[in-house]
Amino acid sequence: MTEPQPAPMWCGDDVLRHPMTVLAAVSTAYIAVDAGGRVLAWNPAAEATFGYGWREACGRPVQDLIIPEPLHARLALFLAGNPSTAFQQYITTRMKHRDGHEFPVELTATVTDDPRGRIYHAFLNDVTAAHRASRFTAVEAAVSRGLAEADSSASAAQRLVDAVGVQMDWPATELWAPDERRGVLTCTARHLGPGPQLGRFSVDELGPGRSLPNRVCQSGTPQWIPDLAADTASVRSQMAAESGLRVAVGVPISAGGHILGALCVYGDYPEDPENTLIALLGGVAAQFGQYLERRRAEELAVELARTRNEFLALITHELRNPLAVIISTLSLIEDELGTLTEAEQRAYFNTISGSAQRMSAIADDLLDVARLESGQLNIEAVDTDLCSIISTAVDAIRPQATHKSLTLHAHLPDRLPLHADPHRLRQVADNLLSNAVKYTPAGGTITTTASHDAREQITWTVADTGIGIPDADRPHLFRSFYRASTARARHIPGTGLGLVITRAIIERHKGSISLAEHSGPGTTFVICLPVNSSAAAR
Repeated sequence: MTEPQPAPMWCGDDVLRHPMTVLAAVSTAYIAVDAGGRVLAWNPAAEATFGYGWREACGRPVQDLIIPEPLHARLALFLAGNPSTAFQQYITTRMKHRDGHEFPVELTATVTDDPRGRIYHAFLNDVTAAHRASRFTAVEAAVSRGLAEADSSASAAQRLVDAVGVQMDWPATELWAPDERRGVLTCTARHLGPGPQLGRFSVDELGPGRSLPNRVCQSGTPQWIPDLAADTASVRSQMAAESGLRVAVGVPISAGGHILGALCVYGDYPEDPENTLIALLGGVAAQFGQYLERRRAEELAVELARTRNEFLALITHELRNPLAVIISTLSLIEDELGTLTEAEQRAYFNTISGSAQRMSAIADDLLDVARLESGQLNIEAVDTDLCSIISTAVDAIRPQATHKSLTLHAHLPDRLPLHADPHRLRQVADNLLSNAVKYTPAGGTITTTASHDAREQITWTVADTGIGIPDADRPHLFRSFYRASTARARHIPGTGLGLVITRAIIERHKGSISLAEHSGPGTTFVICLPVNSSAAAR
């Protein structure tokens, strides 16, 4: 029976056939070089570790193949030293793969002499996975420390990507979160390493598409891109490849069964999709998801306490004031009933009616907020005309505007047909116009416009030259019971509910409302509505 032949690995005369048979079968990379550093032996494990086949490696200087430039001098000193039977310890150093990336190895070496001269034998193990796991222990500690010290979700997000990016030595680490109202993903935190220049790649917003953050958020599962250059479905992957990035992996961040975002990292050398890597990133993402859940619970508790206090203030002020007017007026009527003229009685009754209407409006707003919070703010869409709705609302508010010496302008086309709830859109128009009249001093101007573009979208604006809204107040403007500091300082009455209801109505029509940037005095609200919003929530 013929003896099995070893895998090719020895470059010259095979004088060590039996040892070579053993070394060909082991998982440890084995390399032999002569006194000049030229490769004499290269087993299959060395092929797998460094990317060169034995035919390519044999006879070539080992420093040209796998030794990083800074280590060439150390190799020369080693080869020029006195021979010994073995080195009694393992050392950890870095080696170079055929594709150019460096990685850590653990090696031991032996020096022997045979008839062909001195031979240096090296046994090497790739310890990338072990080093990565060790570094991840530091990552988890840094993330835990960062989350404990963070004073906001934004600072926690930045601490997370910094810890992952620095400890794992990735060129780019990003955290993405969905903006459901606008239908985009926003980059809430990013860490860039000292490697490739990532100018075009480093965007802050992503629309719908096949980018890695989109895939993670859409699927709710980890996603691995082993070759960014080959990922032609994603324009951003192509940008990443052009910037020198090679691979990417993303894991979802979730809490309470909801996807809150994606943690994505990008590498500049190819590697296999290791389950341990995805598991480790998933663990960090889960840690951040739990932090967000705790943070939201804490913020909700604070918000509920604030809302309760503001609601009590509303009851004691906004409802109590008109009620006091009604009570005092009725008392006057009772005391003077026998002496009041018909005109005086009518004036008193108008005062009572106005206060009662004010209380009724507050009650309606509170009911709408309750419906909104319970998901029962219904939209009954029909074919209607927005211009007719706006014109009617402008005519209704005109007496109040005239009383304050305000100028009203309405720049509208003849018709703006759309599929929507005319009663709810009238409510929006009334809210915005009454706010404009309320917050615009005498002599000011209120302008309403509406138009239709080629994208089947209507843009509707309500602008005034009033007291304006400070930048610090803008992020909170659509929060229940919130009122801008300019309104509070002037003691202008209001509940802080109108804009909350207005936004809810617009969003139920699949539209959006925003506050335009202002260079001068006043406020401009911009509403975008689809012509056909038949898919509106019911």
